[in-house]
Amino acid sequence: MPRAGLDPTSVVAAGAELADEVGLGALTMGGLAERVGVRTPSLYKHVAGQEDLVRRIAALALSESAVAIGTAIQGLAGRDALAAAAQAFRAYVLAHPGRYAATVGLEPAGQDDPLVAAGVRALAAFRAVLRGYDLPAAEEDHALRTLRSAFHGFATLQAARGFQWSADVDESFGWMVDLLDRGLRRA
Repeated sequence: MPRAGLDPTSVVAAGAELADEVGLGALTMGGLAERVGVRTPSLYKHVAGQEDLVRRIAALALSESAVAIGTAIQGLAGRDALAAAAQAFRAYVLAHPGRYAATVGLEPAGQDDPLVAAGVRALAAFRAVLRGYDLPAAEEDHALRTLRSAFHGFATLQAARGFQWSADVDESFGWMVDLLDRGLRRA
């Protein structure tokens, strides 16, 4: 019998919190079972296993980051929207490094995979930023990849303490946003 109050949503939320604390690579079903106060086999009533758990955490992270970006850019356009989206994304990754790590490299298992809907929401937030620029439709995919690559790279390097030299990280981040803005305006 499942523990009262435990369901797939609460198991995934607990797994996401644990991944943020210990890192996605150190997340185990045993550690999660201990976290939620059940024996490991009991988790399989709520998730199909480690791969299913990680996939669900990835969908959660994509959805959460899409909401953070969408909220941040509301009513903004152009560089203001770009900067707000970049900052919201960066803040999300820094606050949730383990669950964000789950989003990297997963392919949807099919059209009904929750990753599909979550990915669409995440891309919609970035597409909204790009509406503030006069980009030809044929260049939108390139612009989306550029934004994601730049934001992802900066945020994950910062989360991993990859910026060890003396230049101020926030200044470097602003410089990157300005560079992206200039590039998008010229496209």
